[in-house]
Amino acid sequence: MQSVYLSTSYLGPIQQYCKMYSFPEVRLEIFENYLKQTYRNRCTIAAANGPLSLSVPIIKPDTLKCLTKDIRISDHGNWRHLHWNAIVSAYNMSPFFEYYEEDFAPFYEKRYGFLLDFNEELRQTVCNLLDIQPNIIYTEDYSPVVPVDFRESIRPRQPMPDPTFDPKPYYQVFQAKSGFLPNLSIIDLLFNMGPESIVILRNSSLNIEL
Repeated sequence: MQSVYLSTSYLGPIQQYCKMYSFPEVRLEIFENYLKQTYRNRCTIAAANGPLSLSVPIIKPDTLKCLTKDIRISDHGNWRHLHWNAIVSAYNMSPFFEYYEEDFAPFYEKRYGFLLDFNEELRQTVCNLLDIQPNIIYTEDYSPVVPVDFRESIRPRQPMPDPTFDPKPYYQVFQAKSGFLPNLSIIDLLFNMGPESIVILRNSSLNIEL
């Protein structure tokens, strides 16, 4: 059985969910040293003025290196309220926002201690809405070299080439103004395409032997 290695993510990009859809087993990395400025604590949505990055603030670790599973969320800056307002503003006119709104709103009312717990409960909700059941296995230690490794290549800045991903266009609310924006947060796909999201995931996933 071929496993794909992924990092945890905050409402991760479509590319990451394509991996969960197409690979028989997903190894979710939790024993890596936490990296800043990645999808681990941020997502990108399509706002009225273009792509908008939302970042979950974290408590700075006491040491230079801290395992991802041990990263705690900070309450600094009323971020939950700001994130939810940004999501509502970006997607309240999308076809399926009202359909899924009650699934996501509670995540911005409840306080989570650890980033991993927050991310994983969101991921489980998203997978249920997409109607996919990835076989998720949490790593028990860190291996620097693994067969199918997307832990660092799926990233906001300078993403690495991915021969298994070909993002297919779909309807977006502000497409007439901003053009089609590929590989945004999975919620962009859900709010715009609803039950048809799975079709986009399937068509964007290429079966290439790695």
